[in-house]
Amino acid sequence: MLIERAGCVGREDELVELTSRLARTPASGSAAVLVLGDPGLGKTALLRGLADRVAPPALTAGAGAWEQDCPGSVLRQLLGEDPPDDPVAAADVLVARAAGEGSADEPRLVLVDDADLADTFSLQAIASALRRHREAPVLVVLAATRSTPFLGEIAADTVRIEGLDVAAVGELAVLRGRVLHPAMAEVLTRHTAGSPRDAVALLDELPPARWARPDTQLPAPAHVRDEVQLALAGCGPEDRALAEALAVLGDHASLGQAAALAGLEDPLSAVDALAAAGLVEITRDHRPRWRTPLVGVAVLATMGARRAADAHQRAAAVVDDEVSRARHLVAATPLPDAELADEVARLAQRRGDEGAWAEAAALYRDSSRLTEDPVRRDDRLIRSVDALVAAGDGMGAAALVPVVESLRETPLRDAVLAYLAILRGRASEAEVRLERAWDIVNADREPETAALIATRHVLHSLALCRGDELVTWADRAISLAGRDSAAGVEAAAIRGLGLAMAGRFEEAHDAYALAARRVGHSAQTQRVTMGRGWLDVLADEPDEARSRLEGVTDPRILGGSTRIAMWALAWLARVQFLTGEGEAALQTVAAGRALATTSGIALVTPLLEWTATETHLLRGSWEEATRTARAAEVGAQGYEIMRVPALLARAHIAEARSDFRAVLRILEPLTQAPAGSALSEPAIWPWAETYAAALVAEGRLEEADEFLRPHETRAREEQHRSAQARLATARGRWHGARGDLDGVRDTFDRALELLDGLPLRYDRARVTFAYGQALRRAGRRRDAEALLSSARDLWDGLGASMYVDAAERELRAGGVRAPRGHRGPVDLTPQEETVAEMVASGLSNREVAAQLFVSPKTVQYHLTRIYAKLGVRSRTELAAMAAEPTEEP
Repeated sequence: MLIERAGCVGREDELVELTSRLARTPASGSAAVLVLGDPGLGKTALLRGLADRVAPPALTAGAGAWEQDCPGSVLRQLLGEDPPDDPVAAADVLVARAAGEGSADEPRLVLVDDADLADTFSLQAIASALRRHREAPVLVVLAATRSTPFLGEIAADTVRIEGLDVAAVGELAVLRGRVLHPAMAEVLTRHTAGSPRDAVALLDELPPARWARPDTQLPAPAHVRDEVQLALAGCGPEDRALAEALAVLGDHASLGQAAALAGLEDPLSAVDALAAAGLVEITRDHRPRWRTPLVGVAVLATMGARRAADAHQRAAAVVDDEVSRARHLVAATPLPDAELADEVARLAQRRGDEGAWAEAAALYRDSSRLTEDPVRRDDRLIRSVDALVAAGDGMGAAALVPVVESLRETPLRDAVLAYLAILRGRASEAEVRLERAWDIVNADREPETAALIATRHVLHSLALCRGDELVTWADRAISLAGRDSAAGVEAAAIRGLGLAMAGRFEEAHDAYALAARRVGHSAQTQRVTMGRGWLDVLADEPDEARSRLEGVTDPRILGGSTRIAMWALAWLARVQFLTGEGEAALQTVAAGRALATTSGIALVTPLLEWTATETHLLRGSWEEATRTARAAEVGAQGYEIMRVPALLARAHIAEARSDFRAVLRILEPLTQAPAGSALSEPAIWPWAETYAAALVAEGRLEEADEFLRPHETRAREEQHRSAQARLATARGRWHGARGDLDGVRDTFDRALELLDGLPLRYDRARVTFAYGQALRRAGRRRDAEALLSSARDLWDGLGASMYVDAAERELRAGGVRAPRGHRGPVDLTPQEETVAEMVASGLSNREVAAQLFVSPKTVQYHLTRIYAKLGVRSRTELAAMAAEPTEEP
C-alpha cells in the first residue's frame, strides 16, 4: 500500500485534470485522453489514484507486449469475460458494462495501462464505443510510453507527465521512511530526473548514512544497472568503448572527444548500436545522449574503479578546457596528492575570481579531498561552501553547515557561516558572526580573508538598507584586496546601490559605469549588470532597468549566481508592475519563487511577493493578495530589505479596504528608522506617501504636514521625479482636506508634470485618480469628471478592475454623468445613490467615507436622508432592498 501511495505523490494536478474531464462527460459526452510519460514516471500509479477517486468502480486493464497478437486481450480484462468476435458488437458491450446499474447520466471511467502495447482488436472496439455512443458519459484514459497513430486517433487530448519536483521527491522519501535535507532532495531529484520508480529504488537500496550529505555520489538503482549490463553484453567491443567514453567524459563532451577517448575513427556505427540497445538517443547532429542520466552512471559502474581511473587519466588529455581537465585528474587520483591539490585550488580561486562560483565550489571540494594537511584541507572545504553560497546554492551550503561548524574557528569559517545566514534572512546571526570574524582576522597577515569579510559586511549592510555603512565596507574591501580582485569587483558591484541608498544617485551611476568597464564580459558581468539594473529601477529609468535585468535572470549564463538572478527577477517584476505589465510581473515572480525554492535563499522572497500582492490587488483578487502578503511576511523580520516589502504589501491591502487606521499601525515602525537608513529615502521605498495619505484620511492634518516636509525636501534635493510626484499626491489630499482648491490644483498639476515622459503607468493612474477625487470633494465636478474618466481608462489599461469600479463610483457620486429624470420612484441624489450602494454592499461608514474622500459624519448625514427617502430603518433593510430584483417598466 505504501508503494501505491508513493507512486502517486506529486500528481495532484494531473488527477484534478482527469477527474474534471470525467465530470464533464454527462454534458459533453464520451471522450478519450492519452496520458504520455517515460517509463518509471508513475503512469500506472496515476491510473490507480484516479480509479480510487471515482465511484462506481472503473473498468481497468493493462496491456502487455506478449499479448499484442491475442485479439481482445485488453477487452477481456475490461469485461471480465470473452468479448464478441465483432469489434462493433464488442463496443456496445463495453459501453453497457461501463454503465452498469447506476444512473444513466453518472460518469463512467475506463482505464487502459500501457495502451501502446494493446492489441488492435481491443483498440478498435474502444474507438467504436466512443464513436457509436457519443452521448454516453464515459471517459477512456489510455496510458502509454509513446503515442501511435491509432492512439492519437482515439484520443483527441493528451496529458503529459514529467518527472516529479523536489517537494514531491521529498514527500516520497518521507513515505519510504527517509527525511531528506532539502539539498539532498534536490540532488536525488536531479540524479533521477524526478522518476518516482528510480527515486524509490535508491531510497530503499542505500543505507541512511548515504543520505546525510548532499555531496554524496549517488549510484544508479539496481534495476538500471542490471538493464545496462544486459544491454552492454549484447554490444561489440567498439560499441562498449564508446559507451564508456561517453560515461567518463560526461554530458558536455562532443562526439569527437568521445571517439578520441574510445580510439574510434568512425564512431557512427557504435552510436547506432548503442541506440539499438536502448542506451542512447541520437540528436540531429549525431550526438548521442543517454536515454536517462542514470544510464551513464550505470555504465561507469560497470567499468570498475581501476578502468574508470585509467579512462579519466586519458580523458584529461582529450578535453579542451582546464576545469574539465582538472576534474578528470581528480577522478583518476584516489589518494591525497599535494601537488595536484594545490593546482586544483589555484584553479578554483581563478574561477571564483571570475565569478564562476559553482565551478569554484566543486574544485575547492576536490582540492580538499586531495589535501593531507588538516588545516589546509579544512580551509579548502570552507571555501567550497563559501563558493556554494556565492553561486546561490543555499540549500547545498546549509546542508554542510554542521560539517563547517565542527571545524576549528577561523575568520574565514565565521564569514562563510555569516554569508549563509544573510541569504537565509537571519540578520542577528549574521551580525554576530561577522563581528566575530572581523575581530579575530589580522588584516595585515590575511588581507584576502579580511577583504572577503568586508564584502560580507557589504551584503549585510545592503540587506539592512544602510547606504553609508555599505559604501564604507565596500571601500574597505577594495582597499584590502585591490579593485580588480574578486572581492573588489563584488564590492564595486554593490557599492553603487549604497550610494543610491544614501541619495547620491549621480555618483552611483558613475560608479556603475566604471565597474562595467572593468569587468568586461565575464561571470562578474552578471553582478554589475544586476546592480546597475536595480539602480535604474530606483532612478526612474524603467526601460534601461528592464533591458539590463532581463539579461541576467538566468544563472546558467556565464556561470552566474542564482542569488544575483533572484535579485534581477525581483526588480524586473517591479519594473513590469510599475509600467503596467501585470501578467508579465506575475510570471517573473513565479520564476523567482522557483529559484527561491531550489536555492533555499529567503532574502529576496518578500520583494517578489510585494509585487505579486499589488498586482493581485489591482485585479481585485483579494484572496490571492492576502496569500502573497502572508508569504512576504513569513520570516521577514530580520532585514529591512525583507521587512519593508512585507509591510508595504499588508499596508496596501489595508489601504484598498480603506482601513487607514490599519495602514498607520502597519507602517508606523518605518517612521522610527535610525539615522543613515534608506528607509527615510523616498526614492528607495515608496511608503511615506501611503502613510501621509492615511494621516489625512484620519483627519490628522498637522501630523501629516509635519511628516511630509522632510520627505518632500529630500526628494526635491535629489530631483527624484516619481518620489516627488508620489509625495505630491499625499500633499494634494492634504490641501483638499483643508479646502485649499488652489493648493490642490498646483500640487497635482506639478505631480502630473513630474511624471510626464516617464513610462510609470501605475503612478500616473494613482495621481490622476487622487486628483479627480480631490476636485470632486471640492465641488469642481466637471473638472473632476475629466480626471476621473482618465483615471478609469488608465486603470482599465492596467487591468485594475477594482480601481475601475472605484473610478466609476466617483463619477456617479459626482453626478455629472447621471441621467436626468431616470432615478426611479425615489429621487436620490448621485451622492446618495453611491452611498446607498456602498453601504448595501456591506461597507462601514468609515470605509465609505475613505473611498469617497468625505468624513464619516457626511456619510451618516447622507445615510439618514437615504433611510427617510426609502422608508427603511437599518443597513440590513437597505441591503435587502438593494437585493430585490427591479421590475421592468
